[in-house]
Amino acid sequence: MTAPPHLTSTILQTSTVAHGFFSRIGGVSDGIYAFLNVGPGSDDAPENILENRKRCAEALGAAPERLLTTHQIHSAEVVHASGPWPEKAPKADAAITTTPGVALGVLAADCMPWLFADPDAGVIAAAHAGWRGALAGVLENTIEIMESFGADRARIRAALGPCLRQQNFEVGLDLLEAFVAKHEEAERFFAPGDSSDKRQFDLAGFGAWRLRRNGVEAIDDLNVCTLGQADRYFSYRASKRRNEPDYGRNLSAICLS
Repeated sequence: MTAPPHLTSTILQTSTVAHGFFSRIGGVSDGIYAFLNVGPGSDDAPENILENRKRCAEALGAAPERLLTTHQIHSAEVVHASGPWPEKAPKADAAITTTPGVALGVLAADCMPWLFADPDAGVIAAAHAGWRGALAGVLENTIEIMESFGADRARIRAALGPCLRQQNFEVGLDLLEAFVAKHEEAERFFAPGDSSDKRQFDLAGFGAWRLRRNGVEAIDDLNVCTLGQADRYFSYRASKRRNEPDYGRNLSAICLS
């Protein structure tokens, strides 16, 4: 079995950290889920999802049962993981660990997948951030929880994988108002849209800004758009444009060796 192709970030590549931003290529699913769908929340065949997750885990050098994802709810909730979840996956949008062999993953199909590491402290994290989670503060909370387990935000490295980019992220004025109400400077991340009541939102830029404002300077954005490359990445908006009943999820994951 060939490992699924995946992108990596130069700032996360160390002798003690394995990671990958996986595409939809390299799995066993078919139809609208072709090929590497890893989302248990989809209607794909469970056995296909398990096989796809197994392939991703093995690409990171982790046991399949130790690839952990949460039940994502577009929140600011962050949980700690030391091994496989005892029962159901917890409802949260980020997880941290200090345990070697535990791979933390996030599922996304337009939202931001962020991977974090402080290799010196042996602390890693993965965060899922759509606009709701980003506005709620999931990235800031992830940094705080990492620090509570020994990380130093001045040493933390953060990498952003494939997500919806500004040129394809049209939003209404209500979203602009919500972000500016919480962060007055956030208006600069909303470019004019095709009409006066629309804006193009730079969610990736907003996320990087929030991290820098919270002391994280080592940031790498792979600058890949899921909608712009919908043949290679699952995209919620692309699935809606095609009138598909469901959509697959891309995996981004990180593991301590």
